[in-house]
Amino acid sequence: MGSSEQRAGVDLTNLDTPLFDDASATKRDLLDYLDAVADRFVPVLAGRPLTVLRALRGRAPFMQKNVSKYTPDWVRTVPIWAGASKREIHYAVCDDRRTLLWLGNQRAIEFHPALGPADDIYRPTHLILDLDPPDGADFAAVVAVAHLVRQALQDSGLSGAVKTSGSRGLHIFVPIDDSAPVDDVGAATRALAARAAELDPAIATTAFIVEDRAGKVFVDATRAGGATVAAAYSPRLRPGTPVSFPVAWSDLDAVQPSDFTVHTAIDVLAGRDPWADAMPAPQQLPAEVIEHGRTIPVARVAAMHEGKRRARERREQSG
Repeated sequence: MGSSEQRAGVDLTNLDTPLFDDASATKRDLLDYLDAVADRFVPVLAGRPLTVLRALRGRAPFMQKNVSKYTPDWVRTVPIWAGASKREIHYAVCDDRRTLLWLGNQRAIEFHPALGPADDIYRPTHLILDLDPPDGADFAAVVAVAHLVRQALQDSGLSGAVKTSGSRGLHIFVPIDDSAPVDDVGAATRALAARAAELDPAIATTAFIVEDRAGKVFVDATRAGGATVAAAYSPRLRPGTPVSFPVAWSDLDAVQPSDFTVHTAIDVLAGRDPWADAMPAPQQLPAEVIEHGRTIPVARVAAMHEGKRRARERREQSG
């Protein structure tokens, strides 16, 4: 077992080096994992502009959208105009095992595909609720709120699949058809987050400003639009190299995020594809959910106005 080898026509190098500090894994462990899950992982990445988090030796980890100059010509790329930076960004698109292994060899550890396909990046295929626990909370707190989200979805005639974020939270994906304009998907996301929090406001909140959350789990509705989220089966740059892993609703209370790592996940999968198995067919968003959401301000905008209002209040008090 040398420190380099070839798979799928890709030269894999420096395989015995640690992945990053406290990874408890080598680059070989990462590539073995990616190779083992490729048939499940590639379908969730395929056709979507991809942002990766890379951890090169001797420098801080960084998120990469624009592909490197030395990217081989067989790696599919897609040009997308970035309004914020006013330039064209060439994203990689991971459509096959060969590309996945090449990215892994570039020390791409986290895979964050766009919520929409390359030909319509702002057209999300899933409505996503991201559950973010407060510092010091145990995972049971997040699980309790996930069950609220599931109830809110059911009450609206919708269903979704759940996975660990690979960090401390949970992601709930609701596959949707393309009948609702993208702004309406954002509205529906806000409505469902609000409905989940209303089911038990003692443990869940939609407060965007951290100090307003009062130690509750944040139901984040801001993943609509151009945001990304770590894909199912993606490793994460966290101690022990955990992976974002699908969990059956009935199993949520029995798992911990640390149960799923680049070392253990393959055995847990046991040949199955739980993300594909759990994902319902695309659903139409109910008009009344969209209407409700239109009455809820966009969190970032509301937070910005609230921040300005508080600053003004502080100035007036100190004046």
